[in-house]
Amino acid sequence: MEKKNNAFSVAVFFLTVILIIQVLAVLYPLAFTVSASFSEQNSLASTSIVPFKHKFSLLQYQRLFKESNYLHWYLNTLIIATANTCITVFVCSLCGYIFSRFTFPFKKPVMASMIILQMFPSFIGMIATYVILWKLNALNTLWGLVLVYSTGSIPFNSWLMKGYFDTIPHDIAEAAYIDGATPLGAFIKVVVPAARPQIIFLALTSFTGPWMDFIFPRLVLRSDTKKTLAVGLFELINGKAADHFTMFAAGALLVAIPFTVLFVLGQKSLLMSLAGTGGKE
Repeated sequence: MEKKNNAFSVAVFFLTVILIIQVLAVLYPLAFTVSASFSEQNSLASTSIVPFKHKFSLLQYQRLFKESNYLHWYLNTLIIATANTCITVFVCSLCGYIFSRFTFPFKKPVMASMIILQMFPSFIGMIATYVILWKLNALNTLWGLVLVYSTGSIPFNSWLMKGYFDTIPHDIAEAAYIDGATPLGAFIKVVVPAARPQIIFLALTSFTGPWMDFIFPRLVLRSDTKKTLAVGLFELINGKAADHFTMFAAGALLVAIPFTVLFVLGQKSLLMSLAGTGGKE
């Protein structure tokens, strides 16, 4: 019995050490970035590897808003992310519900083609996407980027919503039909509230996607006032002097604000969606 206790204590000790190392490995880069963003020094080389060892200062945030178009980049990204969220949630919810509840010609081929399209990397269609946006006069426009994001997310997210709608009992919609509701009315008043956890999950993922995407914004957007955060922050440290890295850290830290707010507000629904309990209440 004593040997088993000793072996258990040794296992707990090593597991604790491993977990501490993992936590430090995750938290140290974050702590270093936060520390660098509140540094008076403009270069990372002049900052300490020990976080928060230097004097606290808001200099880098002042430089960020005075020496760059960071506010324009932030608003552009916020507009794109919000528009993409609204379009994706509306279209994919309707498509998922239609595929789940209704029968129509070529239903299975259409669904199969949507999955096949998702198998190919987006890089393959990049030149075609660029040409289409050029023909639509959508280059260097925010709505052109919204069009790319929303259309590209429809196939996978429609399948995602279909799978969730399949778990919702048909009885609740049929009860609404008996009460005189139309299919659209039953969808809006009965099915959507039942699918709220999955819809919130879809909204969160659709909102967070455009924030750090770099390739398509770099391809489509040209003028400095139309750039997104990913492109703008990259160009702060690309080919310039080494006095923009702490300012870059300040800009990167501000990106976390909308994510934090949204995930705190939608935490319960997000957990319900991941657990698959939304349709079983």
